[in-house]
Amino acid sequence: MGLRRVCAAVVAVLLASLLTVVAQGAAQAEVRHPRQDWLRQSTAGLFLHWGMFTAPKHLNCAEWERDVTGGGWTPDYWIDEARKLGASYVVLATFHSRLGYARPWPSKIPGSCATERDLLGELVRAGKAKGVKVVLYMTDDPQWHSEQGVQMLDSAAYSAHKGEQVDLTTREGFGRYSYDLFFEVMKNYDDLAGFWIDNDNEYWERNKLYEQVRQLRPTWLLSNNNEDTPIMDTVSNEQKTGMFPSYDYPAATFTPMPRLSEACYKLPNTGDWWYDGGNHAVDTRLNTGRYVTNAGSSIKSLMAETPMVNGRMPAQQEAYNNFMAQWVPPIRESIQGVEGAGYMYGGMQPGFWNDGAHGVITINPRTGKQYVHVVTRPRADFVRLRDNGYQVTGVRDLRTGEQLRFAQSAGHLTIQGITRWDEYDTVFAVETLGQQGFHTGVKASATSSANGFPASNLTDGSYETYWDAAGAQPVSISLDLGRRKKAAFLAINQRESSPTHARVSFGRPEDSSRVKDYQVTASDDGRTWRHVRSGALPSARGTQFIDIGAQEARFLKLTVLGTWGGPQAPVYSKQLKIDEIRVGHSYPRGSRDGALEAEDALRSGSVRAESCAACSGTRQVTGLGGGERNAVTYRDVSVATAGNYALQLDVTTAEASTVSVSVNGAAPVSVVVPKDRADVPDPASIAVPLNAGRNTVKVFSTGRLGLDRVSVGGLPPSSYTPKTTLTVQPHGVQWTGPGQQSVKITARLRLDADDQIDDVSLAPSLPAGWTLTGAPAVRPSMRLAGLLEGTWTATSPAGQDVGSVSIPVTASFRLLSSDRKVSGAVPVRTRPAGRVFVREAEDSANQFGSTGLTNCGACSGAEKVRNIGGSPDASVTFPQVTVPEARTYRLFVQFTVNGPRSYFVTVNGGATVEVKLDGVGNNTPYVAEIPVTLNAGANTIRFGNDTAGAPDLDQIALA
Repeated sequence: MGLRRVCAAVVAVLLASLLTVVAQGAAQAEVRHPRQDWLRQSTAGLFLHWGMFTAPKHLNCAEWERDVTGGGWTPDYWIDEARKLGASYVVLATFHSRLGYARPWPSKIPGSCATERDLLGELVRAGKAKGVKVVLYMTDDPQWHSEQGVQMLDSAAYSAHKGEQVDLTTREGFGRYSYDLFFEVMKNYDDLAGFWIDNDNEYWERNKLYEQVRQLRPTWLLSNNNEDTPIMDTVSNEQKTGMFPSYDYPAATFTPMPRLSEACYKLPNTGDWWYDGGNHAVDTRLNTGRYVTNAGSSIKSLMAETPMVNGRMPAQQEAYNNFMAQWVPPIRESIQGVEGAGYMYGGMQPGFWNDGAHGVITINPRTGKQYVHVVTRPRADFVRLRDNGYQVTGVRDLRTGEQLRFAQSAGHLTIQGITRWDEYDTVFAVETLGQQGFHTGVKASATSSANGFPASNLTDGSYETYWDAAGAQPVSISLDLGRRKKAAFLAINQRESSPTHARVSFGRPEDSSRVKDYQVTASDDGRTWRHVRSGALPSARGTQFIDIGAQEARFLKLTVLGTWGGPQAPVYSKQLKIDEIRVGHSYPRGSRDGALEAEDALRSGSVRAESCAACSGTRQVTGLGGGERNAVTYRDVSVATAGNYALQLDVTTAEASTVSVSVNGAAPVSVVVPKDRADVPDPASIAVPLNAGRNTVKVFSTGRLGLDRVSVGGLPPSSYTPKTTLTVQPHGVQWTGPGQQSVKITARLRLDADDQIDDVSLAPSLPAGWTLTGAPAVRPSMRLAGLLEGTWTATSPAGQDVGSVSIPVTASFRLLSSDRKVSGAVPVRTRPAGRVFVREAEDSANQFGSTGLTNCGACSGAEKVRNIGGSPDASVTFPQVTVPEARTYRLFVQFTVNGPRSYFVTVNGGATVEVKLDGVGNNTPYVAEIPVTLNAGANTIRFGNDTAGAPDLDQIALA
């Protein structure tokens, strides 16, 4: 007994010392570490969800293993399929909550299915032999323990193993069980590369699991799903959709470099993450685009495929892998061993380019060679993008080896005469002499800075330090050049810590924290300031530019008047952060780009050519104005086939004006151009008919205007609608009483794309018999970040109930003379008999804190509120709950939940009442009834749970 007590004491001391060490090193993000090197050099991984519930589902562990082996499962097949995809690692998700919690290794810890055959060990050895790492997926979640009607977690067996009662169906008990499994795996698999964690378990965190992994397996990686946990090596961003273009996965991510991040997505278009019996299609266009754009942001593509029980991929996934094995090698140097360009590694500007083109840039950090990936080709035979100060010396088509003509001026590289386009990604290798034309030694200050994130970080040359505006708006940044110097543009790298657009991810509202409206001023003494330029920046990734014409000043001030994020996403609203700002004094110059330069065209009247450093040929023509007598005429605007085209005019505008175009002597067509600078061109586009061959195009204006160049491209396809944000309130089904009712409707349209739309109108459309108070809101033209707002009152017919109607609110406009529209709606219903009050949880009248809305097809308004609980602000508050008299009411709470959870409900700030609920699946609405005492008139009801997750909330009603 004495010896056993001594041994126990020794073990206790050793464990205590270990925990002391790991506690001291906890909670610090190791952004860079040698163990990450192999993943940083990777482009992609293969994610395999494969387990007992792979179709056909097995409920018996031995039978599943028998069919796996009998079907011919071999680890080499998975490794070979990964290599076809250019994947350097495989993540095996078998111990998964929706796949039966199976362990593909012969475990000595009872509690769920474990195979006798060491499938994990075989996979690790096969991968090592072929240079492919293996990472093991681990779940934190016991809630699906009996999803198939059979208990998959054996609490009794694990309790006997531990010598005490442990309920594996609880988060605490499952945390203990899975905690033991981590240590078993670490003990037995030296060549495993790490763990892929599907969210945290409280038991793991309390017992410092991750810190112990760091101590016991210092070379292993840790990755977390959808959360940026400091101790983890990587952040995995799961199944992002809703971007434009749809393949632009990085637009929905929130992790700035050099933090390692993954894009985790399914290759099949439809179906589950695991094989469900279907041979689902794989969209080659979508998935190659994801692969390339992720590489263009240094994000690893973790591609999920769905192996069958025997390990083979369904036919269409295998075909995609075979395609990739042929498609990738010719461009391998541009997507493997490279970093995303336009960020901390330098490089030209990714994103949207001319005539609908879109793509990314990659850069070899060792050689400096850049690669322009044109994923969406332009409606023209050239690509024009910002060069970010790089002096280009050569351009080559990477697939064909063809040398391409190119030109540089006004901060742009134009790759010309492109005739061969790859269907999915045309890649141009670009050689440069490096960057030039930027001032050094610039000092920055700001009117607001968060502690530890000073404005000096803006010009320190490091992308691992940044300035934080501390939530201030407006906020100003002053840049001191040291003495009076020339300045031509600002190059701004904002912190890539937010998506580029408003979205909802797993019920969490997200939005862009980037600069929207800005103003630039200049000063020689730091006291007296003169206006330079105002405008809007697009919400886009990578370096953004503000051209300011020919300035000479010591000080420049950038005032950010507003950011893109809205109040519906409080984590991102007014959270401006900027990595670096640089001041450019000149643009690289090369040969002229062959565009239709205004200075080369015929000029009439008072039109004359003059210098313009920001213009494409360093010259423009001015003196337009007063109509056709002062005009620029092009005699040779040539196209191969007759049809309608987009004619882009790059114009300078000292005042708001109208530019007009006459083609081949026909009646002119016109477009409004806003006031800007007389020495910085902006594009304006007009739809024009052109004949095959040569055409004559005359350009003139009613006001003071300069013309830099014109170019011709195809019209946008009818499927293209510029990205807008249309906000319609009230949001959610509006439940009304009987009889005639009125609904106040407000709507706001914002143009999020860098397009021009004309003849814009915003108005509701009423059901038959309804009347509307208020006129349509209209604007003749809108540009990037433009707003249009309206308010109306819709009144139902007298003498009857509303019933069930929907009131559409439509924004209609023209894009290059073609009609487009976007719509929202306000659904209105008469509340059920016997109910004195009904409101949806997602109603815009409510207060959501840090919760979020999510779709729910079975819910009353097809939405619900998710992520309630876990902190005081993760709550939903219903204000203005109006009842006719003071008494006790029956409160009907409609909710969804998977497993036991609780709301804590307060009424008018009174005592909190716990409401314990239970359910299965989280997709089936249930109704609970509780008594509440309310005042006559308006009341407030709050649903929350300060310490643990609560059910999702669909609707409340009172009787």
